[in-house]
Amino acid sequence: MIYASDLDRTLIYSLNAIGVPGDAPGLVPAEVIDGRTVSYISQQALDMLKELAAKIVFMPVTTRTIAQYRRINLFQETVIPDYAVTSNGGNILVNGVVDLEWRAAVGRLVERGSAPAEEAGRIVRSVVRAEWITSERYCDELFYTFVVHRDSLPLDEITRMAERLDGLGWKVSLQGRKLYIVPEAVNKSDAILHVRRTVRSEPMVASGDSLLDKSLLAAADYAIAPCHGEIFAEQQAGLVNLEYPFTKQSGVFAGDEIMQYVQTIYNNFTALGVGPQ
Repeated sequence: MIYASDLDRTLIYSLNAIGVPGDAPGLVPAEVIDGRTVSYISQQALDMLKELAAKIVFMPVTTRTIAQYRRINLFQETVIPDYAVTSNGGNILVNGVVDLEWRAAVGRLVERGSAPAEEAGRIVRSVVRAEWITSERYCDELFYTFVVHRDSLPLDEITRMAERLDGLGWKVSLQGRKLYIVPEAVNKSDAILHVRRTVRSEPMVASGDSLLDKSLLAAADYAIAPCHGEIFAEQQAGLVNLEYPFTKQSGVFAGDEIMQYVQTIYNNFTALGVGPQ
């Protein structure tokens, strides 16, 4: 069995996202930078993850860059996965090492299917004023991340911009204060399906919270999302009617319900006598 999961706001949570005080009981550090904890996981979710990861293929799947993923202590020291997908699917790490063949293949698809990055960047800057942007980054030579003053953004114009970029092979996702501009070929589903073919393991369970996770969840046999984030907002607004469940809790303790769901899938297959592989 494979469990492929988004990280931020799904399994691990920054202080702005946990939904409880940082000193609340039941939290443990997931990421520590210069002695300061910058993201947390619940103790219960971590215990279940550690137990399951010893039996199945656990695969973190994140929009973080390679460097940003590697700074998460949890996945370098406590639960060390054989496979990890970073850069929104643009890179796959195998035992911590970048799969150069996969990266080259993604690069060729981006070149064929999307307008040049410079053109996409110009379109964004024609709509999103400089004073609305806190920082801009071209991540792993694949996609843009803009940290913005969200309340200043004209959402109607952002929607029109997204439609224009979609016609040029680029996807837009606004997550909190981060505006992502990503080529179509850089996606989580293609990456996890590649790993699935490699490890030949069934079934696949997935979890995630943002629009960039929709392809991840759609590619899995079983999926769950927390009751926060873009996917839940779409469901609540009636824009989609998704068949997979949402957690009852929001914030960091949604991770407990997510891990309980994954454990239940594992237990069900084990009880059937077929055993997840």
